[in-house]
Amino acid sequence: MHTVEPTNSRRPQGLFVGLCTLDVIQLVDHVPSSDEKLTAREQVVAAGGPAANAAVTFSHLGGGARLLTGIGSHPLGIAAAADLRTLGVSVSDLAAGSADPPAVSSILVTESSGDRAVASTNATGYRLAPPDDLEALVAACDIVEFDGHHMELATATARAARAVGRMTVLDGGSWKRGTERLLPFVDVAVCSDDFRPPGTHTPADVLRFLTEHGVAWSAVSRGARPIEWASPEGGGTVDVPAVRVADTLGAGDVLHGALTHHLAAQGELTPYGFGEALRTAAVVAARACASFGTRAWMQER
Repeated sequence: MHTVEPTNSRRPQGLFVGLCTLDVIQLVDHVPSSDEKLTAREQVVAAGGPAANAAVTFSHLGGGARLLTGIGSHPLGIAAAADLRTLGVSVSDLAAGSADPPAVSSILVTESSGDRAVASTNATGYRLAPPDDLEALVAACDIVEFDGHHMELATATARAARAVGRMTVLDGGSWKRGTERLLPFVDVAVCSDDFRPPGTHTPADVLRFLTEHGVAWSAVSRGARPIEWASPEGGGTVDVPAVRVADTLGAGDVLHGALTHHLAAQGELTPYGFGEALRTAAVVAARACASFGTRAWMQER
């Protein structure tokens, strides 16, 4: 069992490994059909990506967050990195020498339902090698979170974390090539309903698969439906608070950032502690769904 020592009064330190994009988010009455033009009601331009949004959440909740990713020196990448620094996230950019544009996500959010349509190149533009100071970055943190993008980097970081006893958390948004090599070094995996390892069809299948591949603590989030979770001593469900949904974009990222923050403050994990961490994180994620964009929820008290 890999644990995190209680942080007491010290700020928990989190290392987040994965995708950073520049998100262009527009609130629309409906997703346009072919050749249709429409005017957006609102617009947000911000850094995005699962690991980046989780790091922002971790920082907002009082932790020290570092993002290990590839952004580059293109003006759009500079804007994304500046946005993250403004929100308290330190950035280790492994593509700093590249002048190519970063991944840009085009996102349309339907006002009446909060549903979103997303187009992005994700991490296809970069193959990131682990940095020379990887061991130092891992040693400086209490907990490490991965989003499954930049798999070679994620696996190397997970190995380093396991070697020094740092807890590792996987945000399983979808099954990606190489995930099977990452799982042996994952302590906690919280996956979306779209995460489907080979041969699985239900959340129970996914939880069983993760257990069989060495993941001791796991959960499957399913939007507004209860989160199902499993541990070495059994499992259970966690209800998701009911809110009027304005925008579901980034809700899973917020869930992971909040969960990682709460896990970093715990000692050895227990079923009760894991369930409570999921419950608290679900409250934060639900709050994020009640406002448009990925930042407005942080301005509410």
